[in-house]
Amino acid sequence: MTTTPSPAVRASVGEPTTFPLVLGLDTFGDVTYDDDNRPLSHAQTIRNVVEQGVLADQVGVDFFGVGEHHTDDFPLSASDVVLGAIASRTTRIRLGSAVTVLSSDDPVRVFQRYSTLNAISGGRAEVILGRGSSIDSFPLFGYDLADYEELFEEKSHLFAELLKGGPVTWQGKTRASLSEQDVVPHTESGPFPTWIGVGGSPQSVIRAARHGFSLMLAIIGGSPSRFAPFSKLFHQALETLGHAALPVGVHSPGHVAATDEQAREEFWPRYLEVIRNVSKTRGFAVPTKESFLHEIGPHGALYVGSPETVAKKIAANLPALGANRFDLKYGMGGLSHGALMTNIELYGTQVVPRVRELLA
Repeated sequence: MTTTPSPAVRASVGEPTTFPLVLGLDTFGDVTYDDDNRPLSHAQTIRNVVEQGVLADQVGVDFFGVGEHHTDDFPLSASDVVLGAIASRTTRIRLGSAVTVLSSDDPVRVFQRYSTLNAISGGRAEVILGRGSSIDSFPLFGYDLADYEELFEEKSHLFAELLKGGPVTWQGKTRASLSEQDVVPHTESGPFPTWIGVGGSPQSVIRAARHGFSLMLAIIGGSPSRFAPFSKLFHQALETLGHAALPVGVHSPGHVAATDEQAREEFWPRYLEVIRNVSKTRGFAVPTKESFLHEIGPHGALYVGSPETVAKKIAANLPALGANRFDLKYGMGGLSHGALMTNIELYGTQVVPRVRELLA
């Protein structure tokens, strides 16, 4: 399928560098339900994610990301395997994690898995690294939350060294040291794009700039405008460190349906239930209908509505945030596979071209 070339986006925050406009989709692999409101099996949910990724490619979406979780309601624990299945059935769309919890993983193995995905997909792989706002992987793999910061700092440094190619020498406290170690498979055409996901930590913004990683702003609540200083800080840090300018992206939840009313009716009860459940462990405030309506409005973080409503909100926020990329985190536990497929089709065929038109 041929697609209209993306216009470049000139950021209004920080450096005036232009990068191509990228419009993607992310999923956490939330358990989907059948038409009788019964949860599907983990296996069927995973198979559905593969079909969703294939459809995203067919309708012109630029990127498809799969997050990493390890719980009953988020059974996508091996994102790279799912992405490999999607890669084998697609030819154009870029594929990556959203995010990989590097702190509880081995950077060498992450590099090997995604360089393998890069080979399978013909150079379409990306990685978004995160510290882990969901911490279920830490006890699962035997990591101490007291080492939260040190784990990510050391492992992100090692990952940056691995991306340079060639034998790697590295020493740290969180894994075995490496001395002139060749790590395979080698990539065919340089390092694959790597991002650091940031949910509110200036230190992580500086870390991304220091390692030469792009910046992905995870904006899941509140006013998106409060993240604009992070983009500015990122550009300033890159300049201070003598690095070339790098892209900035935005990741936010949402749901697209034929009308604003339908999108709200499908999304709100599922959103309320999911946030209520995770509030017990994550400390989130349980939303009210009033707070939800604010979040889906022009000054909130949720992109819920008709294609025109969602497109206008994306087009308004990207320049304001100094960003050239937007990834809609679609899906919410309890939604049906059919509703998610409709979301993807509307996003690719109507939201994406409309945002390109508005920002051209």
